[in-house]
Amino acid sequence: QVQLVESGGGLVQPGGSLRLSCAASGFTFSIYTMSWYRQAPGKERELVALISSTGGSTNYADSVKGRFTISRTNAKNTVYLQMNSLKPEDTAVYYCKRSGANAYWGQGTQVTVSS
Repeated sequence: QVQLVESGGGLVQPGGSLRLSCAASGFTFSIYTMSWYRQAPGKERELVALISSTGGSTNYADSVKGRFTISRTNAKNTVYLQMNSLKPEDTAVYYCKRSGANAYWGQGTQVTVSS
């Protein structure tokens, strides 16, 4: 079955960095667009970044452009989110998503940016 397992979240000070990973299994990873979403308390889930199946095309929310980088390694069935210059407003649960007719979500990983 399809599984998406996020890791790499944690507590970081403002201005710090984190790298999230999403390990995928149960499907042909290399043919799917993958995305990172986040949901802060009391807010709707929002798209953070997405990457095409080959990694040749990426897109970012305006709020993270220039600070976050999405990438993937198809040989390892893994998609990453490098987050730099983190701000308190980046605090949220971050989710990995597989696009397609049937979307799949991971369980999420908590990112807290606080001094």
